[in-house]
Amino acid sequence: MASARVDETACGSIETVIEDLPADVLGLVLRRLDGASLAAAGSACSGFRDLASDPDAWRALCLDMWPSVRDVACLGTSGGGYQSLYADAFPFPAASSPPAAPSPPSLPARLVSAVDLHHKGVCIMSRVVETDASSPWFQGSPFRVDALVQEGFTAPGPIAPDELTLSWILIDPATGAALNASSRRPVCVDRTWLSGDAVARFTVVLGGGVALDAAVTCDDRRGHVREVSLCAGDAEGGGVSGRDGLAAVAAAMATARRSRGAEDAARRVYREFAQGKRERKEWKARRDGIVDLCCSGVGAAAFLSFLVMLTFR
Repeated sequence: MASARVDETACGSIETVIEDLPADVLGLVLRRLDGASLAAAGSACSGFRDLASDPDAWRALCLDMWPSVRDVACLGTSGGGYQSLYADAFPFPAASSPPAAPSPPSLPARLVSAVDLHHKGVCIMSRVVETDASSPWFQGSPFRVDALVQEGFTAPGPIAPDELTLSWILIDPATGAALNASSRRPVCVDRTWLSGDAVARFTVVLGGGVALDAAVTCDDRRGHVREVSLCAGDAEGGGVSGRDGLAAVAAAMATARRSRGAEDAARRVYREFAQGKRERKEWKARRDGIVDLCCSGVGAAAFLSFLVMLTFR
């Protein structure tokens, strides 16, 4: 950061650099920056590094973006605290990273989900969900975490699904490592054919062809949110077991994050992932159609052979 200079012509030229300002004043200025700017300021000089590492400033940034992390107790006892959380959870995971290292990371025994749902900038749901990821039931079942365990809730007024924003942060409480498990804006909005509810999907693609699909199901006309869930799926359109999903999450926590243009890049990766899944689904449908046609042909030929045999018997 360039030094600020003040010239006073009345009593000569007096040069003042920004580091000459009191530390408390600089601290107040730095607290007005966003996370990326605060991190950049911290790398400008040694004096700024100490000010930009202020835990209270990073806590305020995290709580402003993710109100639910206020109730995450492990942030004060493991990892690098709120600054580490912001560095891990604000960027999107890099889907192009290798899915597994030479020594695969150990699987988290517990997962903490910090979930914040906003509608037109207003927070309508904020909660923390703890999951026992070491249980055989979780690891053997399809990967799924539900943020709503009751009947849902009703927002004040109708909901426009494309105006929803969702933040779903997965945290390993043992290490403090975190992962952004949802896109901030919906990648698509579908309709359920039975009830007509809107389903806003906030999908991010991890390495190894695994996608985390965070979904919000709501009756948009009445403003009732029925379900907020996180599932894992593969490139074939099928589900992923809890153990395999946990392995993909642990690998993504240990790899790099996207920096510039992260949101646009994540959307582009999702479109490619969805296009590939559609193409594979269509290919499977054509293959199944050909197999059905061959089976029908073989059956018809067998039936005709039987009739011919009866005729000339």
